[in-house]
Amino acid sequence: MKENLLQYDTAYPSIADLRKGARKRMPKFAFDYLEGGCNEEVNLRRNMSDFTDICLMPHYLRKHQGVDMRTKLFGHQYDAPFGIAPIGLQGMMWPKAPEILAKAAAKHNIPYILSTVSTSSIERIAELSDGKAWFQLYHPAEQSLRDAILARLSAVQCPVLVVLVDVPSFGLRYREIKSGLSMPPKVNLRNFFQAAAHPAWSYETLRAGIPEFATLKPYMSAGFNIKKLGKFMNATFIGRVDADKVGSIRDKWKGKLVLKGVVSEEDMEKAIGLGVDGVIVSNHGGRQIDAGESSIASLKRLAKGYGDSITIMLDGGLRSGPDVARAMACGAHFAFMGRPFMYGVGALGRKGGEHTIALLKTQLKQVMEQVCCEKIADFPSTVISTP
Repeated sequence: MKENLLQYDTAYPSIADLRKGARKRMPKFAFDYLEGGCNEEVNLRRNMSDFTDICLMPHYLRKHQGVDMRTKLFGHQYDAPFGIAPIGLQGMMWPKAPEILAKAAAKHNIPYILSTVSTSSIERIAELSDGKAWFQLYHPAEQSLRDAILARLSAVQCPVLVVLVDVPSFGLRYREIKSGLSMPPKVNLRNFFQAAAHPAWSYETLRAGIPEFATLKPYMSAGFNIKKLGKFMNATFIGRVDADKVGSIRDKWKGKLVLKGVVSEEDMEKAIGLGVDGVIVSNHGGRQIDAGESSIASLKRLAKGYGDSITIMLDGGLRSGPDVARAMACGAHFAFMGRPFMYGVGALGRKGGEHTIALLKTQLKQVMEQVCCEKIADFPSTVISTP
């Protein structure tokens, strides 16, 4: 415990503290992009609130030999059962955020997932992560572009390909529409003044350069400007990822294949039938469908029926080490978080990635000691309440 405590800034002992720090240092349009969900943000709130109803049972009089949170996933043993989820436009929210988080993940031996629409390239993140980073694919409409991206991933020996299946259309995110960050994005005077009022963000942005879709840059025409971005995204990535498209990728991709966004039994059956290696149960952080259920509610249903048939991971709503414990207790084999790590980077810059990892490890270790879990696989026996 002492070793972990020394690794993070005690001025920020919780994710809530990091969120407050990030909100102070990030322009409003950037923070709103990170925070926001779709429509009235009902499912965004439900993602978090449903975790609070999950209770674990402490066992104080049992013998306890210590905590080992190492977790084996797809043949690799990670130092903790959580990783960093993919987020688009990371470098817009805080300059060099993908690089900061990929390096921190590699140092602490947890997975980092790069998004197709993040602001660092496949090759750069592979270099910084010693080839350990995963990649989330927004499935292109054109097969030639898909194959070009897969070839680049193969060249850097990407270990896990995550195919996103829950964006047949972009969610209606009112915060982004108001700020001008919807598709197509618009630069307005309000955003300019918000940036000017946050000198640390502005300075780091000047040093890093204007953020761009680095992975997609080779496929954009010369003279490409922000007004054309919306048309490019709609023409290139909007469309349903059906079983045929997944099957085609499975035939081509020799590494581990994961589907992200699976929440129904029907889709789970298809995923297993297609021979994918795992699924990430997720509702896109509450950013795609407001009328859906929380990610943890979907996880509890699917883990009961399919936990012995396929690797089931979770993304959405986790904000702490206790939430990771709750997810594991409900049957998740692994968990991913996006916003907590961006809060860390927003609050602490280059130190934010390592700080957040150490903080979550410390919190999780404390829960394991309380409920008498020596390893992650012990958690399901501790659940006493899962409404």
